Amino acid sequence: MFISGVAIPFSVQSKLEKKVPGRHLIAKAFKRLAFLILLGILYNGTFMNGFQDGRIASVLGQIGIAYFLTVVIVINFPDFRHKLIWLGVILTSVGIIQLLVPVPGIGAGVLTPEGCINGYIDQALLPGRLIGDSFDPEGILCSYSATAITLMGTIAGSILHNRKTGDWQKLAYLTTAGVLGIVFAILLSSFYPIIKSCWTSTFNLLAGGISFILMAFFYLLIDHWGFKTWAFYFRIIGKNSIFVYLFNRIVDVYRISGFFLGWLTNSLGENGELLLLVGNLIFTWLLLYYMFRKKIFLRV
Repeated sequence: MFISGVAIPFSVQSKLEKKVPGRHLIAKAFKRLAFLILLGILYNGTFMNGFQDGRIASVLGQIGIAYFLTVVIVINFPDFRHKLIWLGVILTSVGIIQLLVPVPGIGAGVLTPEGCINGYIDQALLPGRLIGDSFDPEGILCSYSATAITLMGTIAGSILHNRKTGDWQKLAYLTTAGVLGIVFAILLSSFYPIIKSCWTSTFNLLAGGISFILMAFFYLLIDHWGFKTWAFYFRIIGKNSIFVYLFNRIVDVYRISGFFLGWLTNSLGENGELLLLVGNLIFTWLLLYYMFRKKIFLRV
């Protein structure tokens, strides 16, 4: 979520600077949203298990929704201060809904799987099966809340994209934002718990704060100091991230690993499981490396 937001200033804002109409960029983001929702439904196995009990919500769909809403905000409110205002609006509105809006028969501010308003909204409006009995961690309110951490990524991307500031200023801004996010999350958690499964605003602040600090660290390591070679392994994965996400869901790589390494793992007992997992990583990465060499990149 955060990284998809970081990319927006380098893609969407750059195109706006080249006078590409905002409506075209919003239309493109909407198509991306629709395609990610479809891929998420595919990932959920809906085509295998039947549409009657299919799950609509998904991680990919949540990324698509948060990305689309963030793009709409960035295009209509390009000023940096407006991004901060919208971030505050999203975090505050989610907090108000989760803490103050009562769930019929339960009350307000009950952040349990059965009592959280996320589940009430999902049961009323979200078609299909919920991954939880009473709510979905990638449901409607969760996806809206996730827009906050995507917007945080956009703020980080804007800091990095700013050509008027030097590396150390960028690092200071990113680190300060990260520390503030973590501190606010901890302070507010005394009455507003940090819960990932229902995407509380305190979770957004904590996860966003950590992400800001990690972004500062890797910017220092890779962009400022120039230590890039070690990251090649991860770069190969990132070039086809959605493909590998779906590939490992659809294709039984674990079985492929066992087909080639079974003669070793069978004699290692329980320790053989670790070797199979390593084999999974190796076989998957080699496929991605082959695609990289052939310049095959599947993007949405």
